[in-house]
Amino acid sequence: MATVLVTTDYLAPGDEVDQLLHRHGHTVRYSPATGPRSHDEALGLFDGVDAAIIASEPVTADMLDHAPSLKVIARSGVGYESVDLAAAARHGIRVCNTPGVNHDAVAEMTMALILMTARQLPAVLAGVHAGGWPRHAGRELRGARLGIVGYGPSGRAVARLAHAFGMTVTVATAHPDPADTHIEYLDLDTVCATADYLSLHCRADRSTHHLIDRARLKTMKPTAVLINTARGSLVDEDALAHALTTGEIAGAALDVLAHEPLPAHSPLRDLDNVIITSHLAGQTAEARLSAGLSAAHAAIDVLAGREPAHPVDRPER
Repeated sequence: MATVLVTTDYLAPGDEVDQLLHRHGHTVRYSPATGPRSHDEALGLFDGVDAAIIASEPVTADMLDHAPSLKVIARSGVGYESVDLAAAARHGIRVCNTPGVNHDAVAEMTMALILMTARQLPAVLAGVHAGGWPRHAGRELRGARLGIVGYGPSGRAVARLAHAFGMTVTVATAHPDPADTHIEYLDLDTVCATADYLSLHCRADRSTHHLIDRARLKTMKPTAVLINTARGSLVDEDALAHALTTGEIAGAALDVLAHEPLPAHSPLRDLDNVIITSHLAGQTAEARLSAGLSAAHAAIDVLAGREPAHPVDRPER
């Protein structure tokens, strides 16, 4: 019998993930990640734990130094940059993620954000709430050009929805799919410069840190809107705030930020041409269940001596 720690805050005793772990003979301990932990709490988090199912909270080298029994960390989501992979490797701890479980949810949220900006819905909702009756002239999506950066499961799902709306879709990716005949593959700079809506769906790593920086924002259309439902580190937020303030681009819709929640001093906070949501693109009931079950299966497999489906030491393209 092994002890599995669950810190993902939407997983709870008695749910399907809990039942699955118990059916495999494991004890389950819960410590929901609802905010930063104290130093002592973080160091003791994995005490007596054999496996952990986590969300996006930091897992540092110091924490792993105090986790002698830990064998696997299963991320209930796609991104795993919050885990110190080098430290995990030193301790022989497997690290897994759950790609592909929330791409439809992310794609739907992406289109929702595009529609909100196109029809100026935040301003309309605020105006009606204040007692007014604003009737702004929005923009139709049909015929507009959507640029997608990164073409994994989420990017592909967005492309399908955008095509159904009648948008022209261009994609910047190192891995084009010849079967997608309705997609135009272009280099990154051309995609950015020609898009009416630019949507980010690439991984966060050293090569993509501040991919959208001041120089690239200057090449975009003054009528363009930036959409980010991927990772906050992809965007230089100071440069974005400058571009939004000076009119270099028309707007932005961000579900992810460099620091979450949005800091009080963020230059984006008081801008009326940016929509900010609380990192919930993948947070549907269906996606949460799929992610939780996938993470649980990864933990179960490693504890049983089997190879997990999605180890991040061999990330899939």
